[in-house]
This record gives sequence, C-alpha cells and structure tokens, in this order.
Amino acid sequence: MELALRPYTLRLKHTFGISRESYDTQDSLIVALSLNGKTGYGEATSNPYYGISLSGMTAEIEGIRSDIVHYNFEEPEAFHQFLVDRGLSNFSICALDLAAHDLYGKLKGKPLHELWGTDTSYYPISNYTIGLDAIEVMVNKIREMPWPIYKIKLGTDHDLEIVRELRRHTDATFRIDANCAWSAEETIINASLLKELGVEFLEQPLKADDWEGMEQLAHNSVLPVIADESCIVESDVQACALHFHGINIKLTKCGGLTPALRMIRQAKSLGMKVMVGCMTESTVGISAIAQLLPQLDYVDMDGALLLAEDIATGVQIMEGAKVIFPKIGGSGVSLIA
Repeated sequence: MELALRPYTLRLKHTFGISRESYDTQDSLIVALSLNGKTGYGEATSNPYYGISLSGMTAEIEGIRSDIVHYNFEEPEAFHQFLVDRGLSNFSICALDLAAHDLYGKLKGKPLHELWGTDTSYYPISNYTIGLDAIEVMVNKIREMPWPIYKIKLGTDHDLEIVRELRRHTDATFRIDANCAWSAEETIINASLLKELGVEFLEQPLKADDWEGMEQLAHNSVLPVIADESCIVESDVQACALHFHGINIKLTKCGGLTPALRMIRQAKSLGMKVMVGCMTESTVGISAIAQLLPQLDYVDMDGALLLAEDIATGVQIMEGAKVIFPKIGGSGVSLIA
C-alpha cells in the first residue's frame, strides 16, 4: 500500500466551548491509504484531554511506515489487529482503520453499510451541538441553525437558566452534555427539572471514574444517562452496562470502526442504547460514522457542520438533518483541499 499523511488546522464557524475548554480551530490528521488505483481516507483529531497531538500521531505512524507499505492488505479487521500489535495510540489507529475501511469498500465497489448488510432507509437523526457560551450567543446559534435535535453543552453555575432561555426559542428536542461537570446530587435534581423542559437524555454528567455517583443516577435519575468519557474502549462497555442506560462511542477514542462495530454488538446484547458521537472533525470522519447509522439509536455527527470550511466530500447532512449517502464505495470520501 501507499501511505500519505496530511495535517490540517480546521477553522470553526464559531468558538466552541465545553465545561473544561473552548477553541476556534481544531487540528486534524488525514491518512490516505492507496492500493490498486483506489485511495481510502481516515481522520483523527488532536485532543489535549487525552494527550493526543498531530505531531505525536504523525510520529507514531511514520515509525511503522515501512510495515504499513509492505502490509498485504486484504480486509480491515486484520489490518486493525496488525496496528494494535504495534502499540499505536487509539487515535492513530482510528485514522488508519477508517482509511482501511474506506479503501476496502472502494476496492469492493460498495458502501460500507451495504457490505455490513444494513439498510439506510431508516436511521437516527443527528443532533446539532450548541457549544457552551454566553446565553445570548447560544440563542443566536439556535436561530442561525434551525434543527430538530440540539445537544446543549453545559457545566456552569447557571445551567438551568441556559436551558430555560434556549427553550423559549425552539421546540426542538434537547440533549444535555455536561462533560463531567456535575455532582450526582446536582444531576438528580437537574434531571427532574430538565425533563420538564423537553430534554431527552443526559450525557456524562459526572467525572469518568465516579462509579459510586453513577450508581446513584442509575437508580434515581428520571432521565436516561449516556456514558461518554466513561466508555472509551471495548472493555468499558460491560462496566457501563451496570451504571448507564447507553453508551456514546467515539471512533477516535476506541480505535476506529473495527472496535466500534464490536462495541455496538456488545452494548445491544446488554440491553443498552447505542450512540456514536464525533469530534469537531471534517467530512472524512463524519462519513465513516454515517456508515454505522442503521445500527444506532442516537447519533452526534455534526462535526463538519461546525466548520467554516470543509476539506472533503462524502456523506452530506442537509437541512432538517436528512443524510445523503455517496454512491461510491467505502465511506465515500474524496479530498477537496
């Protein structure tokens, strides 16, 4: 195979804030794998919370470049194990795994969802994320982007005030993501009030390792609670089944589509709801997520919609959250920048 790495700094339409940080740009690494005249693309973003940088991912992948270009590629699952065996971070593995899946589908001439035997006639609607900011700024974002479902980032001392004000401007469904900023007691109280404001579920309100607090929520929250920071890799699914109503799988954190598919099957076998979420990433990463849509209960794949300018074509998310799947194979990705 041929291997190419392309670093980007993606510029956002607006400053994006969560409880622990805010940013205007997002660094992202695009990986291209080429074989027999076809090229597959994958993506992984930098992430200071997990200690991931562009330079770190680049160094990891370049360190095994010779192994990759001499690898006898046949199918993505074996390639994923090959990468795991070489000790790369999950973020680097994700970029390569997504590229391998896109390449595989293009070589087969079929979209991944078709190769997996799933039907795209039904799929969950993606939410659109409203980053944490001054209330008037958050209101303006809702006005700017009418959408059927919003994920609202919280984590302040006036969270309920924020939701009440946003509710005045839309009848859309709300999902709340506090990014580990609340206590168990605060969550139980908030859940009761937020349910009355049309909130569907809460995502990761407590710190990732607060299992005692999450046990309280499992028995006392009137809203479902979905794990994010508490569910990183496959081995986390079983533990989360005892404390959460569902999990939010991030491809970058778990290591790509290969482990994500296994996590989806495991979570469903345990009776959990399954969501896949995105980072602030381009259409490269979003198109990979979209291939999973028929298997999901919820999805957060608005990353490319948050960008001032995209770098790729592939899956399109139209007004009203309708998804248009590309007709070319794999994830259907082509670079435009």
